[in-house]
Amino acid sequence: MMVNGGGLLDQRKDIVEMKHANNKVRYVRKPIKKKKTKDPKVLRQLFDSCRQVFKGPGTVPPHSDVDKLCSILDKMRPKHVGLSKNMHFFKSESAVKGAPTVAYTTIYQCDEFSICIFFLPANGVIPLHNHPGMTVFSKLLVGKMHIKSYDWVDHHPMPMPPCSQLRLARLKADGVVKAPCETRVLYPTRGGNIHEFRAITPCAVLDVLGPPYSKEEDRDCSYYKDLPLSHGEESESDNLRWLEEIGVPENSKMDRIEYMGPQLIEFKGGVYIC
Repeated sequence: MMVNGGGLLDQRKDIVEMKHANNKVRYVRKPIKKKKTKDPKVLRQLFDSCRQVFKGPGTVPPHSDVDKLCSILDKMRPKHVGLSKNMHFFKSESAVKGAPTVAYTTIYQCDEFSICIFFLPANGVIPLHNHPGMTVFSKLLVGKMHIKSYDWVDHHPMPMPPCSQLRLARLKADGVVKAPCETRVLYPTRGGNIHEFRAITPCAVLDVLGPPYSKEEDRDCSYYKDLPLSHGEESESDNLRWLEEIGVPENSKMDRIEYMGPQLIEFKGGVYIC
């Protein structure tokens, strides 16, 4: 689930909205009366805190810093990244049939962290995947989705099955969340590092990843499918599953779209947000 760029918001006398076209997210322009939708203050707080909290690969933020970021993300609303729940994309009647395509946009990315948004149409799926060596904050801004997540179980007496591709994992979450809701945090070895998003209604998810995915630094994304335990193994625990690493699923492909919310503009003395 590599990410690098897009969003939506009004520009002068037109508003850029998201629509479905051929099962993909697309922009359309709709004339409306000019109104202010940008609110960069909270995004500024988030960005400044990320620069302080994330120290690069191999580090995990302490609890105090995690709480600080969560307190900012918990108060973030769609307007803070140039979105509105009234946009066509987020209306239930805009759901598409077949295999809808997920879109993403990157607000900011550096070596230490990235801030991005994922747009899932109704029935859209981000398949089960991991976040190697990463701490990830996920904030559901709009919509309703089902989240399933796992953590690896490294020390357990259960014998390994003949298939070496299987690895034991513990189910951490398996339920529905609806915006507005609290920020979810996963860590390199706990908190549901391997997760799947399945949209019930059109959704927008704001993600902060520290550090970002990087093939060069061995933080590539791997995908999995979960398998039930055999009958004899079930007595051990109802929340243990075997995970099998698989190739890149067809439904993991995403469209990259331009970010059009409050802009983070870098210059020699720092970053300006407008």
